[in-house]
Amino acid sequence: MPTAHLSDRGVVRVSGEDARPFLDGLVTCDLDKVGPDRPRFGALLTPQGKLLFDFLLFEAPQDAGGGFYLDCLRFMAPDLAKRLGFYKLRAKVAVEDLSETLAVVAGWGDAPKPDDAIGLVGDDPRLKALGWRAIVAAEDAAALASPPEGEAESREARPGEGESATPGHGAYHAHRIALGVPEGGKDFLFNDTFPHEALMDQLNGVDFDKGCYIGQEVVSRMQHRGTARTRIVPVVYEDGFTAEPWSEVTAGERRLGKVGTGANGRGLVMIRLDRAADALAAGEAIRAGGMPVRIEKPGFIGFPFPGEAATPAA
Repeated sequence: MPTAHLSDRGVVRVSGEDARPFLDGLVTCDLDKVGPDRPRFGALLTPQGKLLFDFLLFEAPQDAGGGFYLDCLRFMAPDLAKRLGFYKLRAKVAVEDLSETLAVVAGWGDAPKPDDAIGLVGDDPRLKALGWRAIVAAEDAAALASPPEGEAESREARPGEGESATPGHGAYHAHRIALGVPEGGKDFLFNDTFPHEALMDQLNGVDFDKGCYIGQEVVSRMQHRGTARTRIVPVVYEDGFTAEPWSEVTAGERRLGKVGTGANGRGLVMIRLDRAADALAAGEAIRAGGMPVRIEKPGFIGFPFPGEAATPAA
């Protein structure tokens, strides 16, 4: 029953009578689709449509105080709270970084979902196979963590500065990497990546039919014009090892992109799809950090992959 205390995650709370419309006018996900037991994946963007923060957004029931809780990278939680505070103006909201008192736990496989009396619990909105996610009191997190035997160690799962290792942390990241699910700050850089490049359009992170939010015009244009040439894709390392994050992905003399995280012979890379397709058509091997890899398409991805046969015209 694998579960993990994700020590690299923090929690920001947004509360007050204007909290829902306040957030809905800022983030990529539709707040009307968020409710107790129904978290949503979303992001806060720059006006140019690039990712500043990504998060899972939970709503607390009114009998638990209400408000919205953003499960985000812990080291970025203070900056996220500060940035949201900039947008408050006259809105009746309060923004708090609660990362010292709250923690994030994830479960997958046959791990039973905990009772919601222990905290905010819901299925991971990105992909069913990821399992469930919970925000709980920090003192309860260790008791909920139960890593599998022989816990996997991923190339990115080492705790950040000032953090301690927690049970299940490496196994969880190996699990999401195997599924092909990227995370901000690990597989792509903030302030440098569009949501489509980070697969947010494939993982329920952008609601294209909602009202305006920061960066919407650029994201909508990319969606309707199909202009996302760079994407994160899963790879299988032929030698079973994984490359260091941020090393180069190449094919012959072509530079395709950058390596993200990896574990157990699998990894994520951000590459130019057209260059990868040209390389495969030319019979060139793709290498990540100098290691030969094979691109593998997960079932949740709907866009054409390098090496796929083109669909004949009708």
